[in-house]
This record gives sequence, structure tokens and C-alpha cells, in this order.
Amino acid sequence: MAKPKTAYVCTECGASSPKWQGQCPGCGLWNTLVESVTEPAAGANRYATSFAALAGVGKLQDLAEIKPREEPRQPTGIEEFDRVLGGGLVSGGVVLIGGDPGIGKSTLLLQALSRLAEAGQSVLYVSGEESAEQVALRARRLALPVAGLRLLPEISLEKITATLAETRPAVAVIDSIQTVYSEALTSAPGSVAQVRECAAQLTRFAKQSGTCVIFVGHVTKEGALAGPRVLEHMVDTVLYFEGDTNSSFRLVRAFKNRFGAVNELGVFAMTDKGLRGVSNPSALFLSQHAQEVAGSCVLVTQEGTRPLLVEIQALVDSAHTPSPRRLTVGLDSNRLAMLLAVLHRHAGIACFDQDVFVNAVGGVRIQEPAADLAVLLAIVSSLRSKPLPGKWVAFGEVGLAGEIRPAPRGQDRLKEAAKLGFTHALIPKANAPKQAIKGIEVIALERVEQAVEQLRGLC
Repeated sequence: MAKPKTAYVCTECGASSPKWQGQCPGCGLWNTLVESVTEPAAGANRYATSFAALAGVGKLQDLAEIKPREEPRQPTGIEEFDRVLGGGLVSGGVVLIGGDPGIGKSTLLLQALSRLAEAGQSVLYVSGEESAEQVALRARRLALPVAGLRLLPEISLEKITATLAETRPAVAVIDSIQTVYSEALTSAPGSVAQVRECAAQLTRFAKQSGTCVIFVGHVTKEGALAGPRVLEHMVDTVLYFEGDTNSSFRLVRAFKNRFGAVNELGVFAMTDKGLRGVSNPSALFLSQHAQEVAGSCVLVTQEGTRPLLVEIQALVDSAHTPSPRRLTVGLDSNRLAMLLAVLHRHAGIACFDQDVFVNAVGGVRIQEPAADLAVLLAIVSSLRSKPLPGKWVAFGEVGLAGEIRPAPRGQDRLKEAAKLGFTHALIPKANAPKQAIKGIEVIALERVEQAVEQLRGLC
């Protein structure tokens, strides 16, 4: 069989060159040429046929007449993992999970495959980074039932796809996609061309065979998934592992999911027996103070369909340099600068000569703007050295005009706070419930000035 020809294609303009060169001959940019396979005319039919089979095309259809079917879910037996996936794995779905080295990606997937095999599912674990003995030692250390779990230590794409075609497993894990290489390309494993080609071939197999394929992906030092960006577009679900490797807690967040909600959050605790789901994650993000402390405010945030209570801590101290520091952990630092400007302009509280530090307790990353009100209350509390009452919560977005804007799913947030024993909530007026919620008193606010005045009355 003749070896497929390769060419070097520019990632910016698509221009092709028969050999590698530093500058693209088409657009003139540097270091944009990557190796890719040049398909002959007959080979193009293979791609066209496979994609036609995947999409079910062939005739023009009216969208209103198409009867979609609900994809059946296969639960993994790990409740937090199933939550992030949207209920479980989908036949023919492709999942990409990334995270820092040693954070627990392989451990979680080995646990999931073990439970699927125990339930009678056909599963395959392809290990490109560890030997069979190393994987067996980890399974023994975690005390996992491994009967029925098949293992393939291999990095050749052609051998992997041949094994998948022969065994037809229900779920296959590729650990990791950066170690797999195709003999059709001369570049090293982990290069842009290799990752793109190997992921495309395995994705095509998953769609045609119905096997659910899970890729483990490396991340760069900036925290992004290594390899081409097209890798994230190619798959159905993208999951990220978050958390400090020095901490026992791990967060799994969904950033893309064609079969479920995005921004779902799964919380795990790393133990000597592997990852264990945390049933009440709000307790993880709330500190237990012996007495009320200044600079602390409890936020009710929303992660996908799950409301979480997170403690926001702020420390405001006199600056000892001409340029005061603005530091955030788990929050957007640019948004902190904006909130301090709003606090000065509309509430008359200046922090231009103060260092301001804000932290979201527990290592969680809060991306929604509904954290604004809790951050402002924590800053004012620290600046005045006056604590907020321990059973008070807050949420709401703060605009540049000083208004407090509503947050989505306000009712769910209030019910979660009431369930955990909180008695008062500072919220936007637009989120005020029409009927009282048992156990919690709502204080509706429209302006930042009202929030500061309310805080002055409490303190």
C-alpha cells in the first residue's frame, strides 16, 4: 500500500506548499505551515461517504417534518461525572477532557470504565502514556473491580482503529490524544498535524460505529488545551479539570456539550481510593468561622443548573507603594477595577490609596457577573472593619450607572440559601419573589447606594 502524500498547509489562509518553509507563500505570515495528508482523488470519496453517513444526508428535507429521537444515556455510575456530561455518555459521542498533569483525569476515567465494565458494558482503555503494569498498579491501589475492562497500551493510530473495529466497545478512552500518531504523517506525536488527523479519524470511527470515545487532552502552561483549536470544535463535549494539585478537591466543568447544558460543575474529593463525588459542594466553599469576621460575604452563584453558595473574602489595606495592588483569586481582576470605580462614583467610597485583595474560597472560579454585589459588600465590610451577619447572602450584577441588575434563576438561588439555613438575602429588586420563601427574608435593592446604606445599618 502506497504511503499517502503530505503537504504543508497554512493555518491562516489555507495556502499549500510541497515542503516546509518558515514563511507562508500565500499570506506571508511566519511559522503557520503545518503538515497534513494530501488525499488522492479516489480517497476523497472516503471522506464524502463517511460524512454523508454521519449526517444522514441524501435529499432535501423540511426541518418541521424531521422527527428527532432522544439519544439514550449510559450512566457511568459516578453521579458528579454524569451531571457534567448531562446525564451520562451518549452512543457515538466524543468527549474531550483536559487538565493539569496529576490532577486526576486518568483516575476518574479508570473509575468510570471500571463501573461500566461491572455493569456489563464492553469498554476499552487505550494507554499511550503508561504501560499495562502501571495501569494495573493504579487499579489495584484504588481497589477497582477490573473484570471485563480491556487494556491496550498503544500509540499507533492504525493499530488502535483496527482494535476498535474488531472489538466494537461501547466506550473507549484514548489516554492521551497527544501521544497517538499516524503513520501517514512524518511529524512527531503531539504536533498540530498529528493531533488533528488522529482526532479526526477516531471521531469518524465513533460516529460510524456508535462507540463513545473519550479523549484525554494535555494542556499548555497557560491552561488551554494543547494542539489545534479545531480539536475542541470537532468533539461533542469539552470538559476541564480545575483545582490546585496541592488541594484534595477537584472541579470538573463543562465548557461545551451538544447533549446537555454547558457550565455544569462536578465537585470531587481526591482520596486514597480515587475521586469521590461531593454531595453538598456548598459546604466546601463556605468557611467555618468561630465568630463573624469583616470582609466576608456569602454569594449564591449558579453553575449550570446547580446553585452554589461560595464565600467571597476581601482584604482592604493601606497601600505602601505609589500604585495600589488589585489582586483577585477566582474572579476577574478587570471587573474588580470596574467595581471599585462604581463604588467611588456612586457611593462615595474611595479605595485609590488602598490595596484590595479578593478571593473566592475553595478554589472555585466564578465567571458570572452576579458576583458583583457580594464583592462590593465584602470590600466595604473590610474597609470599615465591620462584619456582615453570618446568615446573610447576596447576589446581583452591578452596572456602570450604579444600578443593581437581576441575575438569572434568582428563585433557585434563594431556595438553596434557605435550605442551607440562611435567613436574609440582599438581591436585585427584579429578582424579588412574588411569594415569600419560607425561612428567608428578602431585601430588594435597586442601587449601589442602597446596598451601602443597608450595610451601614447592619454594621
